[in-house]
Amino acid sequence: MEAPLKFIGLLGLLVLLSVAGGVDAAGECGKSSPDNEAMKLAPCAEAAQDEQAAVSDSCCLQVKRMGQKPSCLCAVMLSDTAKASGVKTEIAITIPKRCNIANRPVGYKCGGYTLP
Repeated sequence: MEAPLKFIGLLGLLVLLSVAGGVDAAGECGKSSPDNEAMKLAPCAEAAQDEQAAVSDSCCLQVKRMGQKPSCLCAVMLSDTAKASGVKTEIAITIPKRCNIANRPVGYKCGGYTLP
């Protein structure tokens, strides 16, 4: 009987913390999670897995928008959604350069990678 009560108490505490912390929480991508933002990069799926694949205009547009905040772009590339989609971070970080984005964050550290 004691174990279920501890579990319920811990669960209640976690719910309380997540609600309290999530009300006005803003992470790398503002109020949207990196996993949600990763869905916007669906047009980049092939280019993020194969360095030889062409990068579509719609992919470049999304990367340019997201690249306005390099910490968000980095968080998206390292997100669980990106990993589950087969994104290879070492290839994904080349997309801003492959899109010829002039004001890309060259040299920005993203996980163990540096944006070219």
